Amino acid sequence: MATKKKKEQAGGGSTIAQNRQATHEYFIEERLEAGLVLLGWEIKSLRALRAQLKESYVVIKKGEAWLLGAHFSPLASASTHIVPDPLRTRKLLLHKRELSSLIGSVERKGYTLIPLALYWKKGRAKLEIGLAKGKQLHDKRASEKDKDWQREKQRVMKRG
Repeated sequence: MATKKKKEQAGGGSTIAQNRQATHEYFIEERLEAGLVLLGWEIKSLRALRAQLKESYVVIKKGEAWLLGAHFSPLASASTHIVPDPLRTRKLLLHKRELSSLIGSVERKGYTLIPLALYWKKGRAKLEIGLAKGKQLHDKRASEKDKDWQREKQRVMKRG
């Protein structure tokens, strides 16, 4: 029984960082899961939950997906022979089919790729990417109004 608890804590799908502002700024059309190419110090900082996705975005260059603007804070105990760069451009690992469909959507249809969440899956860091279209101000107001109505409805149902 102790081994199950240990496995769950080690890497059972726990969230490292979320981009909460993304759902406010964009309509999320499709969600994809991508792997990340990371260095050792970055893994250690992710285990310490020291990552931010707030102002990050995904770019496709030469048929490959790259994560830009994500901030992984280096730990004080990082290696002395490596100079950590917190805003380093990181490569995303996707299948060719996924990449080709993303390239088509981004170039032809005007979509944007944004990171939504960073989490552990089977001991590996995964990034959830959203294929999104930007919201205008009136869209943001309407979605805020809907959220308020849902919240009020839940309060009324809870009271009875």
